[in-house]
Amino acid sequence: MIATALDRIAAPPSSTLLGWHLLDARPKDGWIRVGFDGKPDFCNPAGFIQGGILSAMLDETMGPAVFVMTEGRLYTATVTMTVNFLAPARPGPITGEATVTQLGKTIAFVEGRLSDSDGTLLATATTSARLVEAAKAIR
Repeated sequence: MIATALDRIAAPPSSTLLGWHLLDARPKDGWIRVGFDGKPDFCNPAGFIQGGILSAMLDETMGPAVFVMTEGRLYTATVTMTVNFLAPARPGPITGEATVTQLGKTIAFVEGRLSDSDGTLLATATTSARLVEAAKAIR
């Protein structure tokens, strides 16, 4: 497993709730792959994982991509996030991938995607996020 700036901080409660775990990263490329536990508790009445939960998973993928790229110096505060739901998500393992497409002085642009264990693309997202010094944002 590659060492990243994420190793130096405790996982926030939201990440723990989602079952967030690092699978792989290429910090210099601004790329990250994480796993989530798609719990039955996250399902809507139709038996699929609720879209807001999938959006949270995307947010919990794209922000850390910036954090690892900046070696833990910059934290993100989401300004906008556009999500496209492509297929219903059933309970089970979900993989998130994100790539920083542009890192400016005050704003980062990131693309993300979620897939199930069969490789089916579940959702995609783009975000613009305000950059904040991590030392000021993380307690």
